[in-house]
Amino acid sequence: MKRIVILASGSGTLAQAIFDAQLDADIVAVISDQRDAAVLDRAHKARIETFTIPMLPDRTEWDRELETLIAALKPDLVVSAGFMRILSERITSKFKIINSHPALLPLFPGAHAVRDALAAGATETGATIHWVDAGVDTGKVIAQERVEILPGDTEESLHERIKIVERGLIVATIAELLPTLEKING
Repeated sequence: MKRIVILASGSGTLAQAIFDAQLDADIVAVISDQRDAAVLDRAHKARIETFTIPMLPDRTEWDRELETLIAALKPDLVVSAGFMRILSERITSKFKIINSHPALLPLFPGAHAVRDALAAGATETGATIHWVDAGVDTGKVIAQERVEILPGDTEESLHERIKIVERGLIVATIAELLPTLEKING
């Protein structure tokens, strides 16, 4: 059975969607950079092992600790599900990592994608699942789904609608990738 490690920093709604899905894989751990992240409680309730590696003053040391932990968990796939850290090339070159992003990349990369789409006056945005490289949301797109921006949308209301789409899209993408992982890793 394939092994999945999830990286997450926040509430864990994306991770919960993965926990709840009937995937042909073992979710072996959730790693967070935030000690009080709600995703850790969700993982505990789902009986998934958790680890926390808070950001260190020395970024190189943090990268080394994260890389060592991920390697020890032997994942076939790492899923960044609301992990609010840019991963170093040291990590992205060693592991197969996908990320969910709340915009139609390459439009609106970065941490404020929903706010940026609204500020730009866009009429639609969406969700993207992409391979993670050492850039900021620059990896190859795997899947996208559009979300219309409605009159009167706020950052919060739009982000909630995008999250609904993201949850389904990330689960469907993982399900499609799992049977291909030998080819990808080979």
